Amino acid sequence: MAPWHSRLHLQFSSEAERTVLRHRHEGGLRALASHYPEAPGICHQVLVHPPGGLVGGDILDIDLSVQAGAHALVTTPGAGRFYRSTGAPARQTLEARLASGARLEWLPLETLAYDACLGENRSRFHLAPGAELIAWDLLALGLPAGDAAFRAGRFTQHVELPGIWLERGCIAGDDEVLLHGPGGLRGHTALATLLFAAGSPLAAQRRDALIETARQAADAAAVDEVLWGATAPHAQIIAVRVLGHRIEPVAALCRAVWTAWRRVGWGLEACVPRVWST
Repeated sequence: MAPWHSRLHLQFSSEAERTVLRHRHEGGLRALASHYPEAPGICHQVLVHPPGGLVGGDILDIDLSVQAGAHALVTTPGAGRFYRSTGAPARQTLEARLASGARLEWLPLETLAYDACLGENRSRFHLAPGAELIAWDLLALGLPAGDAAFRAGRFTQHVELPGIWLERGCIAGDDEVLLHGPGGLRGHTALATLLFAAGSPLAAQRRDALIETARQAADAAAVDEVLWGATAPHAQIIAVRVLGHRIEPVAALCRAVWTAWRRVGWGLEACVPRVWST
């Protein structure tokens, strides 16, 4: 079977105080109808990939722009999957550009890296001065509850804000030191990174408030098997890291921090996408 190369172009713009999406696609990746459960200025958008996952050689390319004054929340209806590969890698890429005054919430549901997959999930966010972003990357390695642990293959995560932040890590199924060592994942199979990022340095008082808010929300949501930490590694970024044995409590902690950041950072109450409950 020939590999699939799907492309999706998304442009969110502010028109008469309403955030409007224009899009086009090639291949199976699609944008569903826009929803406005909060206000006309905040567009909730669900992306769907009918095949349900990527096999060796498949490529998903997402090109996304948010124009000045627009606010987009983008999510998915279910987990993304990277299946076992017989040799060719599979890749998903996001190239996102935010204009001054734009806001983006990039909140796809978790990625499942199956045993023996060869996958890469690459995200680049270009933020103009005055733009702000909340984004997460949720990853579950293998299906340990189904006796299908991540024992072979590799999965690469790449998150970048050009000129500001670059993080790239490769998890190999046979890397016992990384997967089980005290300086690595320590046997945890679910992990997440949650970012609040700005195109300009955050004022010290606001940055401190967002860090403290994240810590309080994470502490209230955390259960015993979840480890987390919140830091400000750059003047324009706040990062929350999470490790767990299951993806559900990891995702729940990230949602709690997202809720708190929305309220403290943007003065918005959480409006949970309906698709998360279906």
